[in-house]
Amino acid sequence: MRNINIQQNMDLSEKLKILTDGAKYDVACTSSGVDRSNKGKGMGDAHACGICHTFASDGRCVSLLKILYTNECIYDCKYCINRKSNDVPRASFTPNEVCKLTMEFYRRNYIEGLFLSSGILKSPDFTMGLVYETLWKLRNEYHFFGYIHVKAIPGASPEIIEKIGFLADRMSTNLELPTKESLKELAPNKSHKNMLMSMKQIQIGSGNLIPSSGDGYSLITKTGRKKQSKFVPAGQSTQMIIGATPETDYQLMSVTEYMYKQFKMKRVFYSAFVDVNHNIDAPALVGPNPLLREHRLYQADWLLRFYGFNVKELLNENHPNFNVVLDPKCDWAVNHLELFPVEIMRADYYTLLRVPGLGVKSARRIMSARRYGVIDFDSLKRMGVVLKRAAYFITCNGKTMFPLRLDKDFIARSIAADDRKQLFSIEEDTTYRQMTLLDLEAKA
Repeated sequence: MRNINIQQNMDLSEKLKILTDGAKYDVACTSSGVDRSNKGKGMGDAHACGICHTFASDGRCVSLLKILYTNECIYDCKYCINRKSNDVPRASFTPNEVCKLTMEFYRRNYIEGLFLSSGILKSPDFTMGLVYETLWKLRNEYHFFGYIHVKAIPGASPEIIEKIGFLADRMSTNLELPTKESLKELAPNKSHKNMLMSMKQIQIGSGNLIPSSGDGYSLITKTGRKKQSKFVPAGQSTQMIIGATPETDYQLMSVTEYMYKQFKMKRVFYSAFVDVNHNIDAPALVGPNPLLREHRLYQADWLLRFYGFNVKELLNENHPNFNVVLDPKCDWAVNHLELFPVEIMRADYYTLLRVPGLGVKSARRIMSARRYGVIDFDSLKRMGVVLKRAAYFITCNGKTMFPLRLDKDFIARSIAADDRKQLFSIEEDTTYRQMTLLDLEAKA
């Protein structure tokens, strides 16, 4: 029999404290990607340029009101603080309470929108029905036009997912763990198949989701054609826990690549495993600190999305994990010195993107500037190029910035020495604390 500490006659501030704390392991560092104006008829709006976020020292977003609808749950996932067997204070909001909190925090300029997740109360359909009621009231009764991100619960009916999709800007279905085997071990109540079904519906849009042969799914609209209404206009994202199970970085990034290609994810988020329940015997640690591993995965994720890399260029079965000393781009470069140095005045855009110290903006600036004159190292610095990295891999008009040794060990040691200060706080675990709205209230 489970032992649940149910709080009676709890006021709204007590609920807020419990349910913001319960939501802190959900990652929500996303911008809206939508353009909605209220035209003077309501409260808030969302612009295509994205939400202006405030970040805590650990990089987690605090500009959204990030809460659980309830931390009551019928599932018993080993990694979750809200698992049904845990003796923790339980609380649930009502739809009106969520609406009131959202509006009051927005009026105080603490937030730009709402991030709403939930434990599973009674069933996925029952819980998502409460979430739908909340969003409907927020949009239609409270006239809130700001950003809303909702977590979809796998196993909920396509009909309720569809209705929520027309009210939310972004939806996400947590993949939780990267493989079926890991999910079965740590979250036996959850179904990998249901997760993929939810993702497919959100990807394609509104309609009736029906199973196809095998593990695949197809979605057919009710009218036979695409609806004109905006369904989840900011797309979808997902999240994986890393370090609780023995998958390598190569396996994790392969799943990530699949998510981007097959489900057109806007973002894949990684959450370093924190053994809050102290019930997982052998966490699969790679490197000295799980947060550093998380950091490397995000860097590699950026390379997949914006720099034209694929997973097999960065990792393979013989080299399955990222270097904890060098970021993935630098690690790739020092292992492919035969491709360097790159001549700044002649290299194409995608070649420039592969140079450590050059980003998307600086590569575009170089492509534009060299049409009008000669570029030197001072010009590159003004363009935002990080020369303490790039100098080992480039030439300007056939010249290097200093006498260059194309030696793998020498370059790796030199770059790693420059990165030590940046990585110190991650390695020492001095940043792992999420700010809450209660912190903001105390400072006001």
